[in-house]
Amino acid sequence: MSIIRINPVFKEVIWGGSRLKTDFGYDIPSDHTGECWAVSAHPDGECTVSGGEFDGEPLSKLWNEHRELFGNYPSDRFPLLTKIIDANGDLSIQVHPDDSYAAVNENGSLGKMECWYIIDCDKDATIIIGHNAKTKEELKSMIDNEKWSELIREIPVKKGDFFQIDPGTVHAIKAGTLILETQQSSDITYRLYDYGRLQNGKPRPLHIEKSLDVIEVPFVERKAQEEESDGWMKKLYSCKYYTVWKAELSGEESFTTEQPFMIGSVLSGEAELYGEKVSKGDHFIIPAGSGETRISGNAEFIFSAPM
Repeated sequence: MSIIRINPVFKEVIWGGSRLKTDFGYDIPSDHTGECWAVSAHPDGECTVSGGEFDGEPLSKLWNEHRELFGNYPSDRFPLLTKIIDANGDLSIQVHPDDSYAAVNENGSLGKMECWYIIDCDKDATIIIGHNAKTKEELKSMIDNEKWSELIREIPVKKGDFFQIDPGTVHAIKAGTLILETQQSSDITYRLYDYGRLQNGKPRPLHIEKSLDVIEVPFVERKAQEEESDGWMKKLYSCKYYTVWKAELSGEESFTTEQPFMIGSVLSGEAELYGEKVSKGDHFIIPAGSGETRISGNAEFIFSAPM
């Protein structure tokens, strides 16, 4: 048994920075690189396999032709997408649709359930989650009149925080945060507000009508689940699309993969599993049939798996 290493894909954006290079050592295209699509089979940013029997093959090809590696998971596409996001500036205030809305309005796309693990952040960093409107009419009025300070809920964050973002939730990652995001394999984002910024001399498109269609009103805060700890591994969240764990390895441990497959991202340090070394910035898949996985070293991971 061996892991499937993945080559990441990088995205340049107006709010991006250079921390993907300075913090993780990635060869990024510019100092405006905001996203590392670390494990993705999405056509907007597809990763390839690094090394081994399938070296250089797109992840979607591996998914379609060797489904046994993924426990014959019943989906017409690779279900998850892992990103590292470097917010050097504020991201737009936005919202994502659920599966049913996206299927009808976005050419059969999946919706976008996502969650954020704060890898690092500035001392006074904040994020936006939720809004204060009580009705759809009030929501529309506040958006039309650009009463953003009254509408949005802005909260402080610190390193190690975790947030679940359901479809229909108004949200924005703000400047000074470095985040690992686990999400459905979708690239559908509806922008409510973009601070009047220009890209190539023009404002980026807004999607007000679709946003109004999908925003949950009133906002209902999702409390973080009680962390379930199995020693070195802590379950951060579980929903119908994924389970996410934070793992802090010091020495030698083992775990059994009950899920069809698992995605691993190394946040710091280095470790060895199945005779292969992984280190900070590496991303990989533990395929189906791995049984008991023995792992040794000193490292921090985020693991995820489809449900």
